[in-house]
Amino acid sequence: MAAEEEGLLKRALVPLLLPEKCYDQIFVQWDLLHVPCLKILLSKSLGLGIVAGSLLVKLPQVFKILKAKSAEGLSLQSVMLELVALTGTMVYSITNNFPFSSWGEALFLLFQTVTICFLVLHYRGQTMKGVTFLACYALVLLALLSPLTPQAVITLLQASNVPAVVVGRLIQAATNYQNGHTGQLSAITVFLLFGGSLARIFTSIQETGDPLMAGTFVVSSLCNGLIAAQLLYYWNAKAPHEKKKQQ
Repeated sequence: MAAEEEGLLKRALVPLLLPEKCYDQIFVQWDLLHVPCLKILLSKSLGLGIVAGSLLVKLPQVFKILKAKSAEGLSLQSVMLELVALTGTMVYSITNNFPFSSWGEALFLLFQTVTICFLVLHYRGQTMKGVTFLACYALVLLALLSPLTPQAVITLLQASNVPAVVVGRLIQAATNYQNGHTGQLSAITVFLLFGGSLARIFTSIQETGDPLMAGTFVVSSLCNGLIAAQLLYYWNAKAPHEKKKQQ
């Protein structure tokens, strides 16, 4: 019975959360304080937690836009630049064969960000432009994932993530400042993105050892922190149309 339970535990942990040598180190030799293996376990657990959470991260933002039938307060340029950054991270990680736990959230956030881009265009009365954007983006993504695309182009796209994230977040921050409120920006989404990008600094160093990936998440954390700070600052501020409804 004990052997069966041990076999089930091993199948659950190896290789999803631990390499076999670390499983033996912790659960066979009972070296519970083996730091390198504990770092791997923590990194894998955090990574998979971030990936699982990313399935829902931007849904509050999508639902808030749909409920208000408005994308007021959201900068289309900022959302587009975020999409560029997510695309770069996903394509770069796939082509470098990084473990899914180190980048998987980019895939799910990408689909949700594309949806937000379309909704912003739709509620601005530019639905056909939104449909054209979806078609063009799908073609660009297929081209980037094609083996015909040189690795140098993929690396350049990932390197462009830092300026894309910085400029995108600064545009959103400037929009919030000019409006004097954060409009339909979802607090849940912003704070989850901030927490996720902080955790990703550790997991990217631990699982990929890629300074380009780690640097991107450091910058992303700083920029997401700026937007989170604005949300707290403008917490009680109302958009003009909401003030009229209350009067």
